[in-house]
Amino acid sequence: MLDKKKKQQIIQKFKTHANDTGSSEIQIAILTAEIKELTEHLKEHKKDYSSRRGLIKKVSLRRKLLRYLEKENPESFDNIVKKLKIKIAKRADEALLEEERNLLEKEGEEVKPQTAEKEEN
Repeated sequence: MLDKKKKQQIIQKFKTHANDTGSSEIQIAILTAEIKELTEHLKEHKKDYSSRRGLIKKVSLRRKLLRYLEKENPESFDNIVKKLKIKIAKRADEALLEEERNLLEKEGEEVKPQTAEKEEN
């Protein structure tokens, strides 16, 4: 559990405006700090299953917030991922599109832009 001082430091670092205390960016940053603490705790206490469950819940909530932020504000999403050094897995559909694009480029065929592909479907 983060103490008030650490939480205030995180809020100061990631706030988007003067009175910001609960934006998606701040929530993601706080969750990331809590996840790091819980991960360290679980390295020492391997059989603490209730804390493991809490960790899984926090990771899930952070993933949902990241997806929301990616849709609503992609620029902010990129910034926070870089600042917090969060690894983002590619979604399955994006990975398939990229794989198709790479195959087409190897064959020498012309590749359509992503927007044109989505409009056709």
